[in-house]
Amino acid sequence: MNKYEIIRRIEEFAPPETAEEWDCVGFMAETDKQEVSKIMLCLTPTEDVIKQALKQNCDMIISHHPMFEICCCHSALVSDVFKPVIDIYSAHTNMDLAYGGTTDTLIKTLNFQNEKIEYKDFVRYVELTTPLAISELTQKLRKISPNLRYVNNKEIKTIKKIGFCAGSGSEFISQAEEYGADCFVTGDLKFHTALDSNILVYDIGHFESEIPILPMFEKLIGSGTEIVFANEHSPFIMGVIQ
Repeated sequence: MNKYEIIRRIEEFAPPETAEEWDCVGFMAETDKQEVSKIMLCLTPTEDVIKQALKQNCDMIISHHPMFEICCCHSALVSDVFKPVIDIYSAHTNMDLAYGGTTDTLIKTLNFQNEKIEYKDFVRYVELTTPLAISELTQKLRKISPNLRYVNNKEIKTIKKIGFCAGSGSEFISQAEEYGADCFVTGDLKFHTALDSNILVYDIGHFESEIPILPMFEKLIGSGTEIVFANEHSPFIMGVIQ
């Protein structure tokens, strides 16, 4: 399958011009090859993921996160690991903003997609038909993030409106409060932001909140090439060090 056709399908869904100015989207590395027969999908194109792709004879890696080493002009990874013999393409904040993108796939994974949903910047607001007890929402979230943590400074008991922002969305907690949300779910929660929050806030983990997007990439690519998923996990280890 032609790699530019694959990219066209992704960019039709998540136009690169909608990405944040600071973001690095598109080709992180590009070879002269145009036809690809095997693609590895990943959240983050780390050195380990690149080695996995090469070992499995992939022609291309498609990721959500960009290669920040390249974005910051540190290209040693590219030259030392694959020189480049594999294409790497990333769709980051453009995929976050897209309808059906990163946060929407999280909402769908939690089975909230049939509720009323409002869009504001990177945040999706879900208005529940039936209010949920905190214990019920926590149980839902634990299915995708067993090690979640939450802050409930105001001892909120039930939830009617939830703000969702997959990945790092701590900056939107104040917006969620102003928008009438009882609760905010994100993947990176900062200490002082949590301390000041007047609404219930869940930190389900950056990795856990965004990994559901990979099947969407697979759906966008469609048939015509073999798809494999990288073996990757959150870098955080929960528990006591022995």
